[in-house]
Amino acid sequence: MQAGGFGIEPIVFWGWLIPLGFGLIFLISYCIEKRRLGNGIWFSLFFYSFLTMAAITILATNNRWLIVISLVIFGLFLMVIGVVFTLQAFLLLWNAWIVWKRESHTIANMLTLFLGIAILIAPFVVRLTSLYLPVPVATAINLFPSMVIFYVLFWFYNYLTMLFIYQFNHPRYKQDYLVVLGAGLLNGDEVSPLLGQRIDRAMRFYDKQLTKTGHAPVIIFSGGQGGDETVPEGVAMRQYALDRGLPADQAIAEKRSKTTFENMVFSQQIITARGDVQPRITFVTNGYHTFRAGMIARRAGVKADGIGARTAKFFLPNAILREYIAIFVGNKRWHLVAIVGMLLLTLLLVWAEYH
Repeated sequence: MQAGGFGIEPIVFWGWLIPLGFGLIFLISYCIEKRRLGNGIWFSLFFYSFLTMAAITILATNNRWLIVISLVIFGLFLMVIGVVFTLQAFLLLWNAWIVWKRESHTIANMLTLFLGIAILIAPFVVRLTSLYLPVPVATAINLFPSMVIFYVLFWFYNYLTMLFIYQFNHPRYKQDYLVVLGAGLLNGDEVSPLLGQRIDRAMRFYDKQLTKTGHAPVIIFSGGQGGDETVPEGVAMRQYALDRGLPADQAIAEKRSKTTFENMVFSQQIITARGDVQPRITFVTNGYHTFRAGMIARRAGVKADGIGARTAKFFLPNAILREYIAIFVGNKRWHLVAIVGMLLLTLLLVWAEYH
């Protein structure tokens, strides 16, 4: 294959500059700031332009077996996506049933139930509006939610992309502080399994760093006292770690914070009060929470990235949905502007169609 000449060859040769360019922009942006949601757009542009150029390159080889194998793999991939898309409502309801059996019956734990039901009844709502409302009204009622849903899904996909990429964050074993974020206590003073996973993850990092470098990071256990708790979360978390062998002089309880933002701010105040200059900080939470916690740390002015503890797989769909909703609501002004714009566009399109 030559770059000169005519036909598909120059398209293939120069076309590869597109994914390479997007990939370079993503790498530069990600290296500058890992906690930026917009990085997901650059990665998606790189990823899909890469797949497009890979397909064009394979076709340009005229290698029959390579083309057939690639088409089979692509077909199987589309088939899996199609099956998941077709069964998405039932998969969500199945997950909701599992969560109902194993977790508390709170609204936060029923998001997959609500979403599954919404997907099932949506076609009936569209059908009813088409049957019983004037055509322009029905068109507007169906078009506007479709645009909003597409907009919400676009940013949800972008969030999932960055959440996945952020899981590959592996801080070097030369940290000065580990900040473990609180997650509520059981029976007023007991560390929950979810919170215990965070503490255990921090202690594994502590042990590895101590073994590799001889430098032990100070662990700050961050969490205040809730209305149904008899001790601050930070105190219970610290005791949990001490019971498992963490030296007392390497454990600090932060006892005032009520939110993740306060976790970051008050932990930073403790670090600053200790007189450390440009300390290396890593926060510890569950994997599904790492990216949003990183965004909050950035907003709080804390230079820290996070590592995540594993979470039970059945718990992930609800947890990820909660995280995305929190991020979406956190930028509600910009999203409100976009949604109002979509409403105006809907009205304009319907007016142009029927007048």
